[in-house]
Amino acid sequence: MNKSSELVARRNAIVPEGMGMFSPLTVESGKGAKIKDVDGKEYIDFAGGIGVLNAGHCPKPVVDAMIKQTKKLVHACFPVAIYEPYVELCETLADLFPHGKKTKVMLTNTGAEAVENAIKIARQATGRQGIICFTGGFHGRTLLGMTLTSKVGYKIGCGPFAPEVYRFPFPDHYQRNDGLSMDEFVDRELQAFETYLHNMVDASQVAAVILELVQGEGGFVVAPKKYVQGLKTLCKAKGILLIVDEVQTGFGRTGKWAAYQHFDIVPDISTWAKSMGSGMPIGAVIGNADIMDKTTKGTLGGTYPGNPVACAASLATIAYMKQINIEKKGTEVGKTVKSFFDELKKDCAAIGDVRGLGAMVAFELVKNGDAHQPDGDLCKQLIQACAKKGLLIISAGTSGNVVRVLSPLIISKNELNTGLQIIRDELMKLTSAPSSPKKINSKS
Repeated sequence: MNKSSELVARRNAIVPEGMGMFSPLTVESGKGAKIKDVDGKEYIDFAGGIGVLNAGHCPKPVVDAMIKQTKKLVHACFPVAIYEPYVELCETLADLFPHGKKTKVMLTNTGAEAVENAIKIARQATGRQGIICFTGGFHGRTLLGMTLTSKVGYKIGCGPFAPEVYRFPFPDHYQRNDGLSMDEFVDRELQAFETYLHNMVDASQVAAVILELVQGEGGFVVAPKKYVQGLKTLCKAKGILLIVDEVQTGFGRTGKWAAYQHFDIVPDISTWAKSMGSGMPIGAVIGNADIMDKTTKGTLGGTYPGNPVACAASLATIAYMKQINIEKKGTEVGKTVKSFFDELKKDCAAIGDVRGLGAMVAFELVKNGDAHQPDGDLCKQLIQACAKKGLLIISAGTSGNVVRVLSPLIISKNELNTGLQIIRDELMKLTSAPSSPKKINSKS
């Protein structure tokens, strides 16, 4: 038995069954866009710790900043004693993501914790209790996060769930177009949303709508721009706050610092984590100061949020991202992946849809070319096959039939192209179709 098998056996003996295991791989170290398992085998990383490593594994400026901070202060608890890294990071985030004339920021440990606090802030600011979320959405595995999350497989046996949460169909044109053009579809969906505020929950009782502009676990489904703008207008007219969950979409992943910047809107509140700290546990809630300040003292806080070392890592990550132009890298990686998958779709009938925004790109596997016949089994086989060839990929989608790419954005052209060709070769083998190398645009 090799070291990897031994480690998996030890893991299975001690870790509860409910803890997910998305790939068969182990990892001992990581650098750039590659990881090395406990047996010394290298893999190209197309998972990025589920979107955490936009700046790559162990970027030197971030590691150096963490080491420097650990020699000065590891913990204090910000509500007990104020330290500068927390304040500086909040100032940096407010400059990057202004929410109105004045912006305020609070730090959290995780994305789910950011979502929980965003809901608390919205309820206090509006004096209302209702929250509207969307099918396909993912907002964490805490009790409230799980309530908001659509993927039922993550929720089995965990109820009862939090009250006053309402779910509305996400504007997924691929799955739900009914033959309508995009404009017709969006008009129908916005009208349906307004009707929902009359026959399911009255607008006067709704504190906020929360959505991902590109659904992560939901399968990289991109909300139509016209829909998002219409939803923002509708919410404002009804006194409902719009919360945008940027946990997976933020910090260059979509080719911009924030996904909402593609949609020409500014949310009332936004939530952040993942690539914000290059792997350190840190997140944030950012919002319009008038909204953020309508909270009662003591209702926000905690022991660990905004830990000094995590703050140092985040500040260094953001500075490094600016230095390497993370937006450009996200755009370039996204163009390469999208172009490759579009070509692959022409040759592989198992791919029903290719979609994404920037470097948040995925393809959906279906049976018989039918959007309503997801092929989760083929997706699992592809993940296993790619792992054997030295590529780590993970799935998404409520049916587990979407292959998503969340590689570090600093990935080299050679590594990216090699990984994409592995996907092509293994998918073609699994679908009994001949494969040949595809020329990839060297300008991407």
